[in-house]
Amino acid sequence: MNYPECLKYLADLGQELHGLKFGLEAISQIMVELGRPHERYQTAIVAGTNGKGSCCAILASIVEHAGYSTGMFTSPHLVRVNERIRVNGQEVSDEDFATAFTAVAATVERLVNLKKLEKPPSFFEFLTATAFLHFANAKVKFAVLEVGMGGRLDATNITESRVALITDIDYDHMEYLGSTLTAIAAEKAGIIKPHRAVVSAVDDPEAAAVIRHRAESCGAELLELRNVAQVTRLHAIQGRYSFDLAIGGEHFAGLTCPLLGKFQVKNTVAAVVAAWRLQAEGLEIPRRSILQGLGSATWPGRLEPILPKPLVLLDGGHNPGAARELATFIREELPGRRIRMVYASMRDKAVREICASLFPLAEEIYLTHLDSVRASTPDEILAVLGSQPSNLHVEAEPVRALEKAVGASSPNDVVLVVGSLFLVGAIKKAQGEGKLHLAASGGSEPGDVATKHVS
Repeated sequence: MNYPECLKYLADLGQELHGLKFGLEAISQIMVELGRPHERYQTAIVAGTNGKGSCCAILASIVEHAGYSTGMFTSPHLVRVNERIRVNGQEVSDEDFATAFTAVAATVERLVNLKKLEKPPSFFEFLTATAFLHFANAKVKFAVLEVGMGGRLDATNITESRVALITDIDYDHMEYLGSTLTAIAAEKAGIIKPHRAVVSAVDDPEAAAVIRHRAESCGAELLELRNVAQVTRLHAIQGRYSFDLAIGGEHFAGLTCPLLGKFQVKNTVAAVVAAWRLQAEGLEIPRRSILQGLGSATWPGRLEPILPKPLVLLDGGHNPGAARELATFIREELPGRRIRMVYASMRDKAVREICASLFPLAEEIYLTHLDSVRASTPDEILAVLGSQPSNLHVEAEPVRALEKAVGASSPNDVVLVVGSLFLVGAIKKAQGEGKLHLAASGGSEPGDVATKHVS
């Protein structure tokens, strides 16, 4: 198959949550049939509710700067499926994607015909298998894998990772993972492997206890950030935080989060601790690689600046925890600045809780609608809220909603595009195609927010 044919094949499987199933049987059989490509390189695996992508990007950047050819598999994508599969920061080419995907599809068809597979795997399993095979074809030495959902039965979890990393845990995908934090934590804890290290950034006491129990039962070394990492001299410069970090007996001075927001401190620390622990697994990761990795790591769609004045930020946080983090960022880093929000959501998200955190902070709200069968309409969002805020505008097209919000803003105002990665993807796609017209006024760098010290 060529690249367009691969995309059509993938689209015919349905949208990502259609036919979603958990289990390692299908992906395991596909990998065996392909010659176990996922065993040809070392891996780290990252699970959690928020911060997974950020941690993956930072850890992969550190390992790459240590001199290792490094793969990274993340989800979902914002504009192109190729974004999910990267080697040394570069997304897979159309040709290489087609090569690996075609091999996976042929293998799946053979297994189905032989009745070794009852039916074709899911959208996510197809892409996971494609990533595993491409990394082997590209001869990477190390790959960082982001869990799609949960962990225990996620397709990424068939590797014997050198280190597991669990970011903070909150409520999301409860129809699949359970309705309590302990149930959700149990699914995330499934990435912990016997006698392998796990880095935990989990704060909730009950969820942390679940992680702790799983690590003990597996004989896994547990590195809880609260116990092993000490952050000092924390201060912000234009929204990016710098700090000193002590891990065990080692001290790292002058580390800087590559991404905006105080919540990224924990994600950065988790990635650095994971890299520090990988040294014990035989990887040579000198201090300069950590500094260089932090200096060049990027992660789109999480407080991503695309215009300086007014400051326009794209944030795909789509659950209550992410909304709380964003609300804290607004209060701490953007005091006194008028905020406009462009908001859209998927129907299966906790709209009431998310809006309760964000809407009171906005001077004006622009509700819009996404081109997806899962997307909530503005009327559905208002029905959930129970009333219409007086400062609310409804605009059917996301691009037009953002253009209107920017047009109504002064140079020192801030426009936040929030609520869904699909919304962020729609804006980035329009921007890439030259269909987004935002008039900047003034000349400051993107991300120009307050500079302050934190006691």
